[in-house]
Amino acid sequence: METIRLYRKRMIPNECIPLDDDIILHADNEVIITKWHTIRPKKTLHHGYSCYFMERGYKVSKFYDHENNLISWYCDIIEYEYLEKENTYIFTDLLVDVIVYPDGFVRVVDLDELADAVRDGLLSPEQLQRALRRTDKLLSVIYKGAFGKLQKYIEDYEEKDT
Repeated sequence: METIRLYRKRMIPNECIPLDDDIILHADNEVIITKWHTIRPKKTLHHGYSCYFMERGYKVSKFYDHENNLISWYCDIIEYEYLEKENTYIFTDLLVDVIVYPDGFVRVVDLDELADAVRDGLLSPEQLQRALRRTDKLLSVIYKGAFGKLQKYIEDYEEKDT
């Protein structure tokens, strides 16, 4: 099978970077599961796993610190473009993030960036609607107690990886 290439595209800051060091553990038409180390060194965040739920429009990541302690589950609201000829996925961050902490506390962040992006013309009205609807669906999953089903995708591959 031809190698899949992944890119992370952000609006704030404006960048599109290859995720060449991410290790793809699984890929099918519904999800891509990766293992990675931070691109830019951070004080606490060191490495993790991510699952791109392509049709649902979010990426769920499990964040670990330098001692392999769980920091949080971090969920990006995304959209993607698939370039078939290059077997490449470009995942665009739609700015809204949902963080689920180990104690179950849930936090929605970067709504200010979402507002700024719309004001500055970086995000279309359609993208804004998708971002808000996807965030709402993800929060519904979390509040219904079904987030474990999403976590299981990562945990199954993490278990195989150790």
